[in-house]
Amino acid sequence: MKRSNAFLAALSLSSVLLAGAASFAVANPAMQGAGDEDMKSDQPVTDTWITTKVKTELATTDGVKSLDIDVKTVDGVVTLTGVQASETAVKKAVAAAQSVKGVKRVDSSGLKSKS
Repeated sequence: MKRSNAFLAALSLSSVLLAGAASFAVANPAMQGAGDEDMKSDQPVTDTWITTKVKTELATTDGVKSLDIDVKTVDGVVTLTGVQASETAVKKAVAAAQSVKGVKRVDSSGLKSKS
């Protein structure tokens, strides 16, 4: 009885490993013969990418409290909402958002200053 349990365990493990290797080959285009030229994208910058980049820019901009700013992007138009300590911080946040590739316009009407 112990021998058949060991055999079944080994068979199960082999099946799992084989299935994992097969799924890796399907998920990995390089293993399917795709060349580098097939991996290039001519797609425009996406709204999600823009939002991520704007948040990164805000986080690295001195004087801007990035956690107090909500960022949304629709069709390249970035909307900033929240409250900053000063008008200078608001202007820096808008400039940081405008500096990101793919941003068509920044709507900062919802971004206010305390002072």
